[in-house]
Amino acid sequence: MLDVRIGPIELKNPVISASGCYGQALESEAFVDAHVPGALLLKTITLHPRAGNPPPRIVEVAGGILNSIGLPNKGIERWLTETFPKVRGHASKLFLNIAGERTDEWPKIAARIGATPGIDALELNISCPNVEQGGLPFARDPETVARLVRVVKNETPIPLIVKLAPESPDIGGIALAAQENGATAVSLINTIRAMAVDWRSRKPKLGYGFGGLSGPAVKPVALRLVHEVARRVKIPVIGIGGIATADDVLEFLVAGATAVQVGTAAFRDPRALATIVDDLPKLLRDAEVAHVRDLTGTLRMPGAR
Repeated sequence: MLDVRIGPIELKNPVISASGCYGQALESEAFVDAHVPGALLLKTITLHPRAGNPPPRIVEVAGGILNSIGLPNKGIERWLTETFPKVRGHASKLFLNIAGERTDEWPKIAARIGATPGIDALELNISCPNVEQGGLPFARDPETVARLVRVVKNETPIPLIVKLAPESPDIGGIALAAQENGATAVSLINTIRAMAVDWRSRKPKLGYGFGGLSGPAVKPVALRLVHEVARRVKIPVIGIGGIATADDVLEFLVAGATAVQVGTAAFRDPRALATIVDDLPKLLRDAEVAHVRDLTGTLRMPGAR
């Protein structure tokens, strides 16, 4: 009733944790059995260690949260030797989010991972700035994304998921570039660039100034973009943005997604992933839907024949 496929990867249900919101799996195990969701997606790893952005790093706003974490992590070498042995086999499927500041950093990370048993997919965080192009995100340019996917794919047989940025001038074109150069799937949306200010101090509320908006406020934007991208590509689409209930999951599937990621909801309810998975079968039975796959891409737009 709930199993779905992302390329060669079979998930027992379409619910995946979102990168960054469940840490490296170990931080959330007191609240959610990591084998309950279809896959657990681990927090971003880069080639070299990163300290992250100055605090405050998270600010609550109406309809969600702003975060400016800055991808703090130990770097791929320490992650492989210190963290990965602890999380290997920790979930039904284990996905890893990776990022680089230059094009040549991405294949180096992929080469270190290679065909490592226990990592079922890599998600490429192409929203991060490309210092070779003046700090513009990799996600803004289809040619850059095409080259990036190719060089990573040359270094590892692990399936690749390309995470798309909502501010891309042509997000459908970016998705096509990813598909045509070997991506297994695309995921969207990443957070929307935003800010919050304290008018009394005349300062931004985040230590870095700007951050990424996530939560219920971005869900309508995410649904639209998932629908648009799903109509442009043949590879699976993974929906992200404001998903907090089983109904939200099914809305994204109808819009065109094959699976979804749940993130910000866990800050309000650490058991959100498990609750959503538990609630899905009843909703499907009540609607007389035999299998969750039967809903994907069934949205009836006005005027459609």
